[in-house]
Amino acid sequence: MAIVILSRGKCGLSRCITLYLVAMATADLMVIFTDVILYTIISFHFPGTYMDTTPARSLLLVLLSAATDVSVWLTVTFTFDRFVAICCQKLRSKYCTTETATVVLTVVSVVLSLKNIPLYFIYEPEYIVDDVPWGNTISLSFYTETAWVAFDLFCITLTPCFPFLLILLLNALTVRSILVTGKIRRRLQKSSNCEDRNDPEMEKRRKSIILLFTISGSFVVLWMTRVLHFLYYRITNKHDLTGPGHIAEQTGYMLQLLSSCTNTCIYVVTQTRFREQLRDALLYPFTAVVAWFH
Repeated sequence: MAIVILSRGKCGLSRCITLYLVAMATADLMVIFTDVILYTIISFHFPGTYMDTTPARSLLLVLLSAATDVSVWLTVTFTFDRFVAICCQKLRSKYCTTETATVVLTVVSVVLSLKNIPLYFIYEPEYIVDDVPWGNTISLSFYTETAWVAFDLFCITLTPCFPFLLILLLNALTVRSILVTGKIRRRLQKSSNCEDRNDPEMEKRRKSIILLFTISGSFVVLWMTRVLHFLYYRITNKHDLTGPGHIAEQTGYMLQLLSSCTNTCIYVVTQTRFREQLRDALLYPFTAVVAWFH
């Protein structure tokens, strides 16, 4: 629903922002489809199907990892785009365009998808029945060979550590720029006796800031448990399979998946026109029936 509404371009957002939001919604939908539906629900409720064979599960894990990477990094690219729009006035006219957004979204999606292809080759079958490999387990070479260890470290740094820190940094710089700019504009208004007038530029920035901070802020909050548990496990090399550590791990995993479902709620809360379009879409079947009878 969010993808359709945003694609119509009637939410009062620029074409550049709309492209990012549609791409993010699509990536989040792919995470839900691959991770929640295919990997979790179908595998749990329908065991013994083709989805449990080693090739299918290996391919699914590649798609799952790629969807997660793309979803995370599209949030980063959106945060950077809004950082440039708010803080870099000279660069804004060149970077915050539809053409640039299209190139950035395409490159990020293609590169991150290609980056996950090697993951297909790290899995081995758990058992073989009638020459058909079933299940999957990570091969020992993944933990011992230098190339695989380096690749694993690269994947960990790429997602989620670096995006997490990058979003925090960009938001901090954005807040700093907003505070400085706000003080300067208030001084100018005071010196020109325009204190009571509305500032359309600040009002425009305020709406953009609300959208930026709610999207990136929810990402940081919902990924925090996952990142903290991951760092604790990597530093201490302790993996709890039954106690509080396991509960924290599963809670972080649940919150990570939940982050793929929050953006639509954010659009509804922060964007008046999106709410209007969503209301019209939900009421359309009833209005169509009433119009048909009339």
